[in-house]
Amino acid sequence: MNKWLKILLILIAIGIVAAVLVYKFYINKPHPDFEKLPADFKLKAEVLYNEYVKDKAAAGLKYNGKIIEISGKIAKTESTDTLVVATFVFKQGDFGDEGIRCTMLPKYNVETKQIASGTEVKIKGFCSGFNDTDVIIEKASPVKE
Repeated sequence: MNKWLKILLILIAIGIVAAVLVYKFYINKPHPDFEKLPADFKLKAEVLYNEYVKDKAAAGLKYNGKIIEISGKIAKTESTDTLVVATFVFKQGDFGDEGIRCTMLPKYNVETKQIASGTEVKIKGFCSGFNDTDVIIEKASPVKE
């Protein structure tokens, strides 16, 4: 019985060590600093939107999961309690404005709310895809030159 108890205790210890390592390196891995990452693509906002409208699959393969810097005129900013979304509008669809929606990093909420409609801006963020009406950019920040 002593032999089986030792084996069981060793297996439990190995399991605990494995669980701690999985938590530390997989579950709790550090998130990238999207603001400091270089842009994979730099283009006009309208060009990005038109590529997704023309061929969603091809544009998705090219841009999804990439850091993109877009430039263009902001149509409006929308805000909730904690999120501010800068919107580039290129057409009116059945369900409202269609274009690019950039969810800003929280530290830029106040700055983004002060941007007037029609202002030319550059915004960099993580492209998460196209939902058939809008290109979605997350973790966005203004690009200052």
